Amino acid sequence: MYQIENVLRPYVWGSTTAIAELLGRPASGGPEAELWIGAHPDSPSTAVHPNGVRQALDELIASDPGHFLGEESVAEFGPRLPFLTKLLAAEQPLSLQVHPSLEQAREGWARENAAGLAAGSAERNYKDDNHKPEMIYALTPFRALCGFRPAAQSRSIFEHLATVMDSAAMDVPAIITGVIEDLCRAEESAALKAAFTRLIEGGREVSEAVVEVESVLRSGAPREPHEEALTAMLGINEAFPGDPGVLISLLLNHLTLEPGDAVYLPAGNVHAYIHGLGVEVMATSDNVLRGGLTPKHVDVPELLKTVRFEALGVPHVVAEGTEFGQELYRPPFKEFQLQRIELGPTAEPVPLAQTGPAVVVVVSGSVVLDSPKSDLRLERGAAAFIPEVENPVNVHPVQGATETSVAFAVTTGLSSWAKGN
Repeated sequence: MYQIENVLRPYVWGSTTAIAELLGRPASGGPEAELWIGAHPDSPSTAVHPNGVRQALDELIASDPGHFLGEESVAEFGPRLPFLTKLLAAEQPLSLQVHPSLEQAREGWARENAAGLAAGSAERNYKDDNHKPEMIYALTPFRALCGFRPAAQSRSIFEHLATVMDSAAMDVPAIITGVIEDLCRAEESAALKAAFTRLIEGGREVSEAVVEVESVLRSGAPREPHEEALTAMLGINEAFPGDPGVLISLLLNHLTLEPGDAVYLPAGNVHAYIHGLGVEVMATSDNVLRGGLTPKHVDVPELLKTVRFEALGVPHVVAEGTEFGQELYRPPFKEFQLQRIELGPTAEPVPLAQTGPAVVVVVSGSVVLDSPKSDLRLERGAAAFIPEVENPVNVHPVQGATETSVAFAVTTGLSSWAKGN
């Protein structure tokens, strides 16, 4: 087992305090958006050897993939750690985005390489050849946009905007009238695609409509029965005034996850994190197609090829308990599953539900990881990489502890997949 040092990403949307407070360390003074825990080549964790030597985790794994990952993981995912774990702290909205399927990622990566786009080019859509299914587990109340509402619900919101603008003797912007017409189409997928496309391609017309909508709502126009969606829209506009994503947000489900809630995000699901602290797990990839709420590259044709225009329920992940006292979150992906481990001072050890490699991060108290080959003590804020050859691993409270400890572990989802997940 290796204690690992992880990379902090200071994106401007990040909280200045949330991750530091969670891990019990001083804040850096700037935004702390994501702590990357894994072996992604852009920001790999550093493994600390028993003799104190430090080595990038991706290099360590590449030195003997079968040993560190296990043959089953290598056969399924290749010689790389199949998942990336992040602590994510959003103070402002992240970009409206969607992730490609594995086939789209491979094709897009090859196409952009053939076109000669540099690896770091701002014009690239595909940073690697992998897909990026995700899951977010809320550590605090966590607000997000996730997937399309039914077209009829979105139409009701836009019709409400038209009504309050008309009541205020304002001309209803043509783009809002057009979206209402789009959402009246009989086929729901066609209705959602037409409305989304109109807004993402609307340019200045959308920006002007946002200004008018904000004006009428701020002047006291009624927001009920759509208070949540319209209030959230106004908040998003404060961060990205006039952006197409402001009105696109009205097409999407608004959700607030309470601590302990989790949702998964498959390929094609349009989403944006708005505010909160959580544990995010994903396949090892950085492929993001953006659709608004960002100054970064937006490729509308590629985005429209990737989005699934379907109204689906919010894809919650419910914790599963096992006979061994494990608390597991198992999304329908082979690359990863999440285990939450809570240990009182006198608790019995909990087995790590490990298939292939694993990472563990401690967010409260301290724990001891114990395997037949070695053991490792982790204090609050510390993390570890556990090679497959260490399995089985038990997680113990520290002897003499006086507080409850909480840790999160991520391993592959191959075992749950084999059971039909």
